[in-house]
Formats: sequence, structure tokens, C-alpha cells
Amino acid sequence: MIYLDNAATTLHKPRAVDEAVRRAMHAAAGYARGGYAAAMRAGEAVYACREQAAALFGVRDPARVVFTMNATHALNLAIHALVQPGMRVAVSGYEHNAVMRPLLLRGIDPIVLDTPLWDSAAMVEAAGQALADGAELFILNHVSNVFGFAAPVEEIAGLLDQAGVPLILDASQSAGVLEIDVRRHPCLAAVCMPGHKALYGPQGTGILLVLDDRLTQNPLLAGGTGSRSEEMRQPGFLPDALESGTPNVPGIAGLAAGIAFVRAVGPANILAHEQALVREFARALEGARRIECFSHPAQTGVLSLRVRGAPAETVAETLARQGVAVRAGLHCAPLAHRTAGTEETGTVRFSLSFYSTAYQLEHAAGLLLETVKNL
Repeated sequence: MIYLDNAATTLHKPRAVDEAVRRAMHAAAGYARGGYAAAMRAGEAVYACREQAAALFGVRDPARVVFTMNATHALNLAIHALVQPGMRVAVSGYEHNAVMRPLLLRGIDPIVLDTPLWDSAAMVEAAGQALADGAELFILNHVSNVFGFAAPVEEIAGLLDQAGVPLILDASQSAGVLEIDVRRHPCLAAVCMPGHKALYGPQGTGILLVLDDRLTQNPLLAGGTGSRSEEMRQPGFLPDALESGTPNVPGIAGLAAGIAFVRAVGPANILAHEQALVREFARALEGARRIECFSHPAQTGVLSLRVRGAPAETVAETLARQGVAVRAGLHCAPLAHRTAGTEETGTVRFSLSFYSTAYQLEHAAGLLLETVKNL
């Protein structure tokens, strides 16, 4: 199988990830609940992952690395803590339903930075206008899961720093691929990410980087933490304030190994590898008149396309029968499709990882071109 659905989940992981999960499954238990050897091993595994993540993202205190089930869980924690009724919230035109649905549940009709696909300058200008219109909080999709468009976060964060407006960054597609240093911008209140995508960890893992202490004051979940058991109130210190219940210790152990791999290779090298392949893939499709590629020199390793006269789902299903795994539809991000004008049709998405190869992309391009001829 040629696996090109890495924007959903990276299927191929470093061997160390599997080994770490297995070790934790058989040797670690009772995290923060005991002083026996298995509990101590669990604690060491979890803290090792906090340290790995803190080092990768420039977090000074590993306690500010909070583990979640996935990016959706992390985003809900941040939104629940920071979004107040009637607040003016600005979002990009690429947000995932993991952002839009929690906002709508809270009665928030956000200001959308409605700008053309690939137009970074227009997005920065729209962010400035949103601030002028009274935006009190920004939530930005760092990299679009549909088009691989990287938002101009550096420029927008600079505006927010000056205005004193907080930012929740959705790093679901950027963590592990783009350099993220949380020390650069005081506006950063939270950074949310999954473990199972470009951090090469297991499914069922995620991270919330807590950079604003207000996140600890209104936790989404409350319960047992293994600390302060004599108190009925949720502990107010990190990470316990936001980590209730037994964590996914085997998954977190695997995530630590995944982050160690990313740090060893380097996000810049991972990005360069994916970009080189996606450009070659787009170039191989240039002569096909029925294929509309949404490509740009600056996109990450995610490329969407449409085949004129053929539903996206039909194209994806035909490729699947030939051993190529891609995703079709709206990708849980209808706002991004509205931005690109693909809301009615959806797209077929090809998304890469560090384990993708030139041969795989060349073969997938050939199969796609043959599929288009026969549809």
C-alpha cells in the first residue's frame, strides 16, 4: 500500500515508537498513584515526554506540557478556558471543525479572516482589521489540513503582541514540520496538537502547551489526579489542573520516542523532504487537463486536487482499490473549502510524511492519471 493520508494519521512510525509502547504496556502502571517500581516507571516515561516536547517547542517548564487524547481535546480545553459569552473571537478561513464547533456551542459567531487561498498578505491585513473591529481572542490554524497553506503566524502574532490579544494556535498539521518556539510571542496562550500526525506518536495522544495561566482556572474536566486527594477541589497547579484521570502512559511513552525522532531529524529537514516530493507530484500532473491541482511553492506536504467530471470520493475509492490510500471530501474543514471555492465538490487529498518516497509519489501519479482516463 502507498499510504498518502498522513494529514489524518502517520501510519509508518519510527521503530522506537513501537518499542516504547510495548515496554510501557508491560512495565509501567499506576502513574502518580504509587511508589512501587511500575508506578515510578510510568512517571518517568510521562515526564520524559514532557521534557522532549518542552525542548522541541521552547517551553521553559515541562509542567506546562499537558497531555490530551488528541488535538480536538486540547483545543476544547483551551477554548473552554478562554472563550467567554459574547466575546469577539477571530479565526482564519481554514479552521477545522475542532475549532468551529466548540465556538458555535458557546454561541460565538467568529470574525473570519476571509482571504483568498495562498494570500498571506491579505490575511495579515484582515487580522489587523479584526483587531480594529474589537477582536479579543484569535484562534489560528497554523497549516491547513486541506491545502497545506501555512498561515503567516509570525506576522499576525506580532500584531497581537502589540495589541495584547491572546492567540490559540492549532498546530495539528505544523507540529513536527514547522519550527515552533513559544518564547517568540507573548500573545501565545495555548498551542494545541495531536501526537499521531507529524510527531509520529500513537493515536489517542495529544498535547496542549499551556502558556497562559488562565487555562488552569476553568478546567473542562475534573477528577482524580493522584495529587491533593484530601481536597475536593481540582488542583490549581500544572499539569494536574488539566490532567484528570489515568493518562495513556503507553501512548505517551511512544509519543516521547516520536518527538525524539523529530528532534533528531529536524523539522526543517522533514519539511524540505515533503515539499520536494509534493512539488514533483504536482509537476507530474501538470499536463492532465481534467485535474485541478491546488499547489503553491510554499505549501507543506499536503496537496488537494479535483478531477473535473468525477466525484472526489469516486477518485479516492478507485485509487484505494489500486493500493493508494488518500482521503476525499471536506476533511472536517468546510471553512477551508469555502475559502478555496471547493465546498460543493470537496477534494482528493494527498498528504506526505518523512517516510514517503519519490517512487511512491511517482507511482501514485501514474495510477491517478490512468484513473482519470477511465472515469
